[in-house]
Amino acid sequence: MKLDVSDKAVEWFKDEFELEKGEAVQLYVRYGGCGNFQSGFSIAVAKKDPEDPAVEEEKSGFTFYVEKKDEWYFDDKDLTVSFNEDKGEIEYLHETGEKQ
Repeated sequence: MKLDVSDKAVEWFKDEFELEKGEAVQLYVRYGGCGNFQSGFSIAVAKKDPEDPAVEEEKSGFTFYVEKKDEWYFDDKDLTVSFNEDKGEIEYLHETGEKQ
């Protein structure tokens, strides 16, 4: 699994979470919501330091990561976090380019 966070998504997280350099954002699995990786689950985010990351990306002084305990959700697919200009929000894409 690979994690890629676009520059515009980093700016969104920075503004929304009031991130300061060196802080981290966890992408984790939550029950419910709508997601294409695993039915009945979706991706949630939180400002939190990593404990046991499966994958990390450091960008612009911030760390984005998924913990090993949540790795199952992505089913060995790569995750791209981008910013949708039209909607003004982040979106999640897996390796086939399908939106989450």
